[in-house]
Amino acid sequence: MESENLKTSSNFIYNLIDEDIKNNTFTDNRVHTRFPPEPNGYLHIGHAKAILLNYNTAKRYDGKFNLRFDDTNPSKEDVEYVESIKEDIKWLGADWEDRLFYASDYFDKMYFYAVELINKGLAYVDDLSPEEIREYRGTLTQPGKNSPYRDRTVDENLKLFENMKNGEYSDGSKVLRAKINMESPNINMRDPIIYRIMRAHHHNTGDKWCIYPMYDYAHPVEDAIEGITHSLCSLEFEDHRPFYNWVLENIEDFKDEHPRQIEFAKLFLTNTIVGKRFLKKLVDDQVVDGWDDPRLMTIAGLRRRGVTPGAIQNFCDEIGVAKSNSTVDIAMFEHFIRDDLKTTTPRCMAVLDPVKVVITNLPDDHLEWLEMSNNQENESLGTRRIPFTKEIYIDRDDFMVEPPKKYHRLYPENEVRLMGAYFIKCHDYILDDNGRVSEIHCTYDPETKSGSGFTGRKVKGTLHWVSASENQPATFRLFEHLLKEDPDSETTNESAINENSLNVKDGFAEVYLKDAKNSERFQFVRHGYFSVDPKYTSKDKPVFNLTVNLKSSWKIK
Repeated sequence: MESENLKTSSNFIYNLIDEDIKNNTFTDNRVHTRFPPEPNGYLHIGHAKAILLNYNTAKRYDGKFNLRFDDTNPSKEDVEYVESIKEDIKWLGADWEDRLFYASDYFDKMYFYAVELINKGLAYVDDLSPEEIREYRGTLTQPGKNSPYRDRTVDENLKLFENMKNGEYSDGSKVLRAKINMESPNINMRDPIIYRIMRAHHHNTGDKWCIYPMYDYAHPVEDAIEGITHSLCSLEFEDHRPFYNWVLENIEDFKDEHPRQIEFAKLFLTNTIVGKRFLKKLVDDQVVDGWDDPRLMTIAGLRRRGVTPGAIQNFCDEIGVAKSNSTVDIAMFEHFIRDDLKTTTPRCMAVLDPVKVVITNLPDDHLEWLEMSNNQENESLGTRRIPFTKEIYIDRDDFMVEPPKKYHRLYPENEVRLMGAYFIKCHDYILDDNGRVSEIHCTYDPETKSGSGFTGRKVKGTLHWVSASENQPATFRLFEHLLKEDPDSETTNESAINENSLNVKDGFAEVYLKDAKNSERFQFVRHGYFSVDPKYTSKDKPVFNLTVNLKSSWKIK
């Protein structure tokens, strides 16, 4: 899916690419990007920004876009995540065509290049324990110190590394490290680990390997093998860029031309969790209803909630691409969801907290079919027929026995319009044993039919309603923000979870919705935009997820 302003909008990344094209930095002035997810969880809204940025950048310059799984840590990876990521990216509209790759496709080459670094005296096998490596590494203010194993000979390192590959040592007993500078001000350049021993079954390579490359080593090699020109990364990789370049500059195959890493700011939203570790904990602890829980800002959750790819693209276009991190008000995202749905979804009526209204001057068997527009802003959505009967349901908060001032809904002796139908006037009501209104009695005026040209008295209130006998029972899942406070980082804790983030109601929708299909979207008058939940909907009873409410607290400046 290409943004409407893709060819005209600009940002600092496009400016850098324009500079590369002007300087003939890459052969044939090509542009080749990629999205490199780790298959250890589901993608979220922040990933959506990165996916669309990489894809739209390639489209802008008539280039290519790859999807590549960085599957270098099999202890945390799963085929489920691979399949979900592919589904999410397809849904967003980013087309990798035939360019689907895995880091594991290159494990043989990565091993070969590691041997090359050893032969050049640029890598060594270290026997320090993980705790000792951390201690020797130093701090942000104190330099590190050399490992006692740093000066092993090339031959010794080659033999030890081969033995590591052959499974002769236990997990964690040895690592292969780059030999750079333990006193570097950049802590990422203090002899970073590039291989570790890990006996873990891999979803692609099985048990062929018991050593696996570290991400920071594998990533530049993968990019270079695939001919990536511009490696667009989030801002936390800025300090890793020197090592990215070091790897490629010291491997003969990539010295002449290698990718350019460019960092951009991540997307953070208020009241939103994007830390993958905490998301997984919420799923594993069953605090939420799986990775596709509509309260989560995972792409799967957004899709199940009824958000469209177009809304996400338009939102990402609006926030742009920045060089420094910031947090965006979630109300802004909700504005774009709402804006995308307002002219594309049918407007219907649903009653979520029903109370019965009896129209006493209608016969018991009265059944009248009324015609109503599906969306007055989009006539192409057509019309539908609504059954008007003696008994109907309205929402409970649309009636009060003793209303406050400026209450323009139904109360004793007050008259309101039923949307698309007639005026009704309350003359009585019934209370149950708990003093709660259980039934409202009204009369209707047959001269006040909507669309009949009636120009008589005016009423201030219009109520949505559903026939009590001709309707579709339905469940409505209403959502608030999952977090009751803004996280101050990518991680948070369960004390921040809003216990009222999910509210389930059973009510009634128009009979028109009997044939509603999974993931189909509707606007329910006064309640918001909803989508048919594909997970819990049955053939007899639809379940509707609240996509977004009708009111916005964010305005375009």
